[in-house]
Amino acid sequence: MGRKLVTLAFLSLTLQAIVATHIVCYHGTWSYYRTGNGNFKVTDVDPTLCTHYIYTFVGLNSSTYEVALLDEWLDISLSGFANAIALKETNSDLKVLVAVGGWNEGSAKYSVMAASATYRATFISSVITLLQTYGFDGFDLDWEYPARRDSTNSADKENFATLIKELKAAFDPYGYLLTAAVSAAPTYIDTSYDVPVLSEYLDLINLMEYDFFGAWDDTTGHNAPLYSKSIYDGTTYADYSVNASVYGWIERGASPSKLALGVPFYGRVFTLSSSSSTGVGAAVSGAGSSGPYTATAGFWGYNEILEQFAATSFTEAWDDEAQVPYAYSGTTWLSYDNVKSITLKVEYAKSLGLGGIMLWSLETDDIVATSGTKFQLLQAINSAVGNSSSSNSTSSTSTTSSTTSTTTASSVTSSTASTSTTTTSTTTTTAASTSGNTCTTTGYFRDSSDCSKYYYCQLVNGAYVATATLSCVSGLYYDTTTGVCNYASQVSCD
Repeated sequence: MGRKLVTLAFLSLTLQAIVATHIVCYHGTWSYYRTGNGNFKVTDVDPTLCTHYIYTFVGLNSSTYEVALLDEWLDISLSGFANAIALKETNSDLKVLVAVGGWNEGSAKYSVMAASATYRATFISSVITLLQTYGFDGFDLDWEYPARRDSTNSADKENFATLIKELKAAFDPYGYLLTAAVSAAPTYIDTSYDVPVLSEYLDLINLMEYDFFGAWDDTTGHNAPLYSKSIYDGTTYADYSVNASVYGWIERGASPSKLALGVPFYGRVFTLSSSSSTGVGAAVSGAGSSGPYTATAGFWGYNEILEQFAATSFTEAWDDEAQVPYAYSGTTWLSYDNVKSITLKVEYAKSLGLGGIMLWSLETDDIVATSGTKFQLLQAINSAVGNSSSSNSTSSTSTTSSTTSTTTASSVTSSTASTSTTTTSTTTTTAASTSGNTCTTTGYFRDSSDCSKYYYCQLVNGAYVATATLSCVSGLYYDTTTGVCNYASQVSCD
């Protein structure tokens, strides 16, 4: 699909749009069982730092196709569910959801359920019973992934869309929220997701913008690069970035206001083939060591990263091209996010009028203030979003050995949207036709001579300017009524 490079000004001090207001906090509740400084319970959550708290996970019974508890002892006997709902006593505006699925649940049984009208009805009924019984505000779908992994049914895409429509219809009388965690990989979007349907019927689409590279690769690479590196131009890795993924969703019809950009509170660890080759793209021999709490080879939570930095001499570097840090020591190579990179991602989300930020996951933040700031990454998100209830986050503890970028503009890949009947954005951004391509306020504006082209305008240094130029895919026009690309036959172009 043809793309065009444009310039997106990252002038965080002059951004005027009030966007990216949602902070969606996933919690891997099995952290209850971790020991020492890795132990983290629902009662340890600071509910003032999230707008949405998502308790993970419940599962799917492969015989009855009802929702099933995966850890009844934790959820019920140890009051996991009850403690989650009790978070609202501190923050009455907090929305508490429960998520179904996750990586360990696989895909096959969800494929079977979604393919049957009878099984879908059974599942939906059981979900409503769960929400009513325990008092949740909504439900998050984390099917990883339709038509992928142990399910190769190409109909999963359509069936998942049908399931979402039916869930939303069943939820509406109760006012329950419906969200979903979806793959960031551009190659997965077309296989797994009917984007216009998801955008119309989901309250939020949580983009899992991480795991682009890991120890499954033959070379080092960034876990969650904001932008792709030029070394990948012309390769299958060219779209392995947050930027390419976000535009991949938008260009297929996702309303920006429905998208929550996911950030990882963890890093990916590699073992280098040689300690003398330490850059991005260096050869690796496998996964790095496991952390003391997460106990997974090739994976360190941010809390474990801080402890490693304190205990071992690491060279910490910044990649100006990808806009993320990395670090190495001997044959250990780490890709991770820090305060600086996460702040840049929040500013990026704001610059495009996205609905918010999602994080995976609370229990691997700096939960004991090793850095000097408890919940350092979550505090940084709140600070960048402009949440006045959060304390000021400290600067990164890194003493980076590479040049710190002061660039105020970054290259963005743009070319936007697909078919959609998505409702109009509820953010303060607006959608309207331009006159002579002149920006008059903050928001999306259609080109006056080309209905397939539109712009994102912002107030920069006292003047409204187009900070991004976008184009709908062939056969679609930018719809000023809905604020997304739509079939040309359904759009007034004059």
